[in-house]
Amino acid sequence: MTQQKVELGRYLFYDTRLSLNQTQSCATCHRQERAFTDGRARGRGSTGELHPRGPMSLVNVAYSPALTWANPLVRTLEAQALVPMFGETPVELGMSGKDAILLERLKGDAVYRKLFAKAFPSEADPFSIHAITQAIASFERTILSGDSPYDRYRLGDDPAAIPESAKRGEALFFSERLECFHCHGGFNFTGTVDYLDKGFAEVEFHNTGLYNLKGKFSYPLPNLGLYEFTHQEEDIGKFKAPTLRNIAVTGPYMHDGSVKSLEEVVDHYSSGGRTVMSGPNAGVGAENPNKSEFIKRFALTPREKADLISFLKSLTDQRLFTDPTLSDPRKVNLTRAAPGRPRYVVHGQVAKVYPEDGAVSLYHAAVVGLIPARKSPESTEFLVSDREQLSRLKPGQRITASVRRQGSDFILEEMKGEQ
Repeated sequence: MTQQKVELGRYLFYDTRLSLNQTQSCATCHRQERAFTDGRARGRGSTGELHPRGPMSLVNVAYSPALTWANPLVRTLEAQALVPMFGETPVELGMSGKDAILLERLKGDAVYRKLFAKAFPSEADPFSIHAITQAIASFERTILSGDSPYDRYRLGDDPAAIPESAKRGEALFFSERLECFHCHGGFNFTGTVDYLDKGFAEVEFHNTGLYNLKGKFSYPLPNLGLYEFTHQEEDIGKFKAPTLRNIAVTGPYMHDGSVKSLEEVVDHYSSGGRTVMSGPNAGVGAENPNKSEFIKRFALTPREKADLISFLKSLTDQRLFTDPTLSDPRKVNLTRAAPGRPRYVVHGQVAKVYPEDGAVSLYHAAVVGLIPARKSPESTEFLVSDREQLSRLKPGQRITASVRRQGSDFILEEMKGEQ
């Protein structure tokens, strides 16, 4: 990843020229204001074809070793980017066999000629499908969410960031009584996760008792889940548990959007599976033979149900929806700061630089509302998000920078030297 690839990828992500009929972009099905989902029960391609499943959220997708509802084979964002562009079952962007047309469109744009050259400076011809997927994947890895009220509460930034109802809901969520956390645990509220220095990537698929049809397949075609790839009977109806971050804005829910609200989601799990009373999908999901062992009946009082939903809503990161660095670059001004928490500024003198840790210690004046003053011999250690800026710092140098708190750490950004 480079800053230049990320910027190119952001332009491509929002460009309708990536579809054959130039009506849809990646962002059509992954809208920022809906945590990069589209609010549909099932996706719709550029030709109008209705997809069997709904678009998954791209939030924190950098940490996901499985990138679709049920395909265990697509393991990188670069490989996944090829699917909407060139896939035929279903048709999404409809570019199958039209590589040359796509590249010609992009080469004809003066902005892209500059962006591709900067992103791939060593290439004689930087325009290629490989470059497109690298750039889009680089941008997608910057779609990060970790500033919800629950994060601020749990990391200690603001003990009052969530209401008491959400705190009670948290206790329910992480209890053995409800067992939600078994499939939606960890920092990303999903069991399918990978990150630097992790022992092994966890890839999990679960049958939640959403259906239980009679006959060969207990789930309705074509959504057979993991079975589509393994052809093992025990994998029928097994799907990835998506992240619950920003879950309040990513409905409707489940792989096919058949559950409309968070209240219905809770009802589904408290029943140990969904019962469909009539129609072609009639059946008692709680009796599905492949159902996960963690899906069990539990009883909730009305207040407990409200508490659990309050907790789920506390996972909403409002900054994500308006962050200009994630928006269509043709429509936003990046000099405008993203709305959200107060901006703090620190004025200080470099005490010591720790290049191997990506950190610097400063003697500094007080940052009102955030950090007390620190003078020699006592200093404060800060993480530095830009390693290039860090490499230019020297002991004794005076700087000004914006600073934000992330858990117990302080992060320096936008550093400038003082005269």
